Amino acid sequence: MHLQSLSFLATHASAGVLAIALTGTAAWAQQPAAPKLVPAQSEITFTSKQMGVPVEGRFTRFDAQLALDPAHPETGKVSITVDTGSATLGAKETDAELPKPVWFNVARFPQATFQSSAIRSPGPNRYEVRGTLAIKGARQDVTVPVTLAQSGATTLATGSFAIKRLAFKIGEDEWADTSMVADEVQVKFKLAFTGLAKP
Repeated sequence: MHLQSLSFLATHASAGVLAIALTGTAAWAQQPAAPKLVPAQSEITFTSKQMGVPVEGRFTRFDAQLALDPAHPETGKVSITVDTGSATLGAKETDAELPKPVWFNVARFPQATFQSSAIRSPGPNRYEVRGTLAIKGARQDVTVPVTLAQSGATTLATGSFAIKRLAFKIGEDEWADTSMVADEVQVKFKLAFTGLAKP
């Protein structure tokens, strides 16, 4: 084969590769950006009862990933990661106890997670998210009701659900006494996202 022919083939092959690369880049650029959590407008709180008195706490560090098409909620995915070491009840003495082994055991289990397995919509802007909640090495299947509301360019996902702390070994030894600290804990959340399709 002549050198001129080889040069012709090489030039056209290079052009073909470049065209494919540019086409792929354009397709990628056209894909909508994934929704992003707005931490400053988001919160995850929990309420327990100590000797019958409600005690409120919160987590200050967490992240959430959400992919949801309101027209096809069954294709959606939710993933939440919480730094257990960020739990606070608002008092230094109490906060110093929470990372210890009998409570969150942060040294061994630094994160709690929720991963969805199914999403359905029972009504407009309302969703039921089934998934697995993992805390301190224990896993439980939970169903979380979620409501979406639009606030300007931000979508707010809010809801609450109850867990049994002893199922996750939160509060062991003498703290397993439910007359001191109730077994049920209410978890509430408000997660703000940008870039989510309007409900």
